[in-house]
Amino acid sequence: MSADPVVPETRVLAIASHVAYGYVGNKMATAVMQLLGCDVAALNTVHFSNHTGYRQFKGTRATADEITTIYEGMRQSNLTDFDVMLSGYAPSAAAVEAVGAIGMDLQRKTEKNPGSFFWVLDPVMGDQGRLYVNDDVVPAYKKVIHHADLILPNQFEAEVLSGVKITSLSTLAEAISAIHKTYNVPHVIITSVQLSDLTTNPSTTTSPTTLTVIGSTTRSDGSPRLFRVDVPALDCYFSGTGDMFAALTVARLREAVFAASPTLRTTRSWVSPDDVKATDLPLAQSTVKVLASMHNVLEKTMEARNAELAATPTAPDDDALAQVDAQKRLHLRQTKAAEVRVVRNARFLREPTVEFHPQEWKEEDLPR
Repeated sequence: MSADPVVPETRVLAIASHVAYGYVGNKMATAVMQLLGCDVAALNTVHFSNHTGYRQFKGTRATADEITTIYEGMRQSNLTDFDVMLSGYAPSAAAVEAVGAIGMDLQRKTEKNPGSFFWVLDPVMGDQGRLYVNDDVVPAYKKVIHHADLILPNQFEAEVLSGVKITSLSTLAEAISAIHKTYNVPHVIITSVQLSDLTTNPSTTTSPTTLTVIGSTTRSDGSPRLFRVDVPALDCYFSGTGDMFAALTVARLREAVFAASPTLRTTRSWVSPDDVKATDLPLAQSTVKVLASMHNVLEKTMEARNAELAATPTAPDDDALAQVDAQKRLHLRQTKAAEVRVVRNARFLREPTVEFHPQEWKEEDLPR
């Protein structure tokens, strides 16, 4: 493994949740970005023993005032020379607003130096058709998102933000266009879409075992430049993959922008000229590497998970109460075994095996 940093020198402020055990939230994001050569300051919005997928945890949530106080402590010592801010889970509407205020404060330096600061926002609100935050968090995000450079909603969050129910390829494109237009966000990536659920057209149908990432960077007239990347789905649920995607995107997008042209890195929001086609966008080129790293790491994690579970089989129990307890212990054991092996597989973060390629996706080609 090369000892040279993978990305240009990058200082990141990462604002997200923290767990003592495992890799989700800032625990995941900080590890990933540091392994790729970024210098990360982590401002944690919760402090939990473990992620909530275990169905039990202990810990505390930071208040908006506590989040603001930590930032003000850095600010008073001139420790806010960040190139990128990555913001994830915030435990309340007030916390979302506090994070938004931090992002806007850091953006003020771009008035004289366009491109010198970039805000990646993951609007963590829910998944699989339901919110797992309070209802007032949604309008708080809708106010803040106007100021972000790139947002990373999942399919459900994209529906919430756009007001468009995604039931087809055309409504998916409509949702992305609505997000661009409504919030004036230059870059959007919808991080997980099952296209096989959205189309019956044989020429565009993907396998049920395929996940698709859809991205777009606007042109100067606000219209989207859509691309997609298809990746094989793995038969296992992993926590923290959204945080991993966001962290890898921070590093790889900055790398792609610096590789594109000297002028792009001094362009507000790193928006490429209109003649750059969708598949050549830095956002598309970085997404390919991001997904390659994730697929490599998650494949290795699934191998380790299967070996761990096989090494400690669970004996059956005929007693009803004992069975309930056994089911709980089995869930805890399976969840622990599926913790992403990030550090162990760091080489795949730095040197991924790239097997996936972006495809241009024109709105006029979509079924109506």
